[in-house]
Amino acid sequence: MFNPKYKLTTNIVKMLVAIAEAKTIIEQAKILPKQELRLRRQAMVRMTHSSTAIEGNRLEIPEVEAVLARKKISAPDRDIFEVQNYLNVLRYIEKIVQEKRQITEKVLLKIHRMVTCKTLPGESSGRYRPKPVFVVRRRWGSPDEIVYTGPDARKVPVLCASLIKWTQNSEREGINPVITAGIVHQEIAAIHPFNDGNGRTARALATLVLYSRGYDFRHLFALEDYYNRDRQKYYQAINIGKNYNERQHDFTSWLEYFTRGFREEIDNVREKVNALSSKKIKRDISSKIYLDKDQLQILDFMDQVGRITAKDTADILECPKRTAQLQLQKLKRLGIIKQVGRGPASAYIAKSI
Repeated sequence: MFNPKYKLTTNIVKMLVAIAEAKTIIEQAKILPKQELRLRRQAMVRMTHSSTAIEGNRLEIPEVEAVLARKKISAPDRDIFEVQNYLNVLRYIEKIVQEKRQITEKVLLKIHRMVTCKTLPGESSGRYRPKPVFVVRRRWGSPDEIVYTGPDARKVPVLCASLIKWTQNSEREGINPVITAGIVHQEIAAIHPFNDGNGRTARALATLVLYSRGYDFRHLFALEDYYNRDRQKYYQAINIGKNYNERQHDFTSWLEYFTRGFREEIDNVREKVNALSSKKIKRDISSKIYLDKDQLQILDFMDQVGRITAKDTADILECPKRTAQLQLQKLKRLGIIKQVGRGPASAYIAKSI
């Protein structure tokens, strides 16, 4: 059974307390709907850009924004696929949370399959590696250096199942969600269960842990930015041993890095939220209406599918169709969505913001 060793050092505890305090401020802040949607989309773009850039993807922020908007860009197919894949994974994560589904091994494999869609052969995508794996540092003019050796491929299914079981139990045991997410991130990197896409899968699974445990911060943060700003420090922090057994000794140093980065990113989010919520708000009625949880679910569904009907809304909110129609009309009055079609064929799509 997976049983990670770590110490809650003074620094880690300070970071967790600061993160919790920022969480309260961010959750209680009143932001206008268009402002919140803009910040959420910016976070989604930043998460995707940074997580793929760490692995060598060459698309820049404006190009990732274009891919999100389903616009054509001139770039290598693989780079486009990687960005599309990560955006799809983030939507899948939100769906898992909305449906209150448990994090399982099936979910882990689905995340990897989505991350590597069209970039890995079908027999490798969403399946554990069948062979040894090595992390290699390229050195010009010298032989490549093996910096990490993954565990035997035959052990991978058991190690992943054990990690998932620990993740499920961690909530009942009262382990802080930030600690759980950090350990999941590091352990997936250590097991290196796949032929490719391990880093993106680890970061996405950590995000899922945070979202599912109520640490989503209104979906306004992008922890991947912290890793991408100084990749060398990220690699140094996550590489805490030359092989799997060495990495198992202690997670403390990694958690010091992880919680410090988390606080830094959440502090940035808090500053943005404070700046928006402290500005003078116009006195018209629409400016006094803010997005609630149900409205965010509607917009999340619309972002995934492209459109939404009253029946879709009733299904995802588990409410009467009349209540669903009222919610849609409210978003329409706010100028966030617009109606297309009439009668039984009518639906709603997002307006440009």
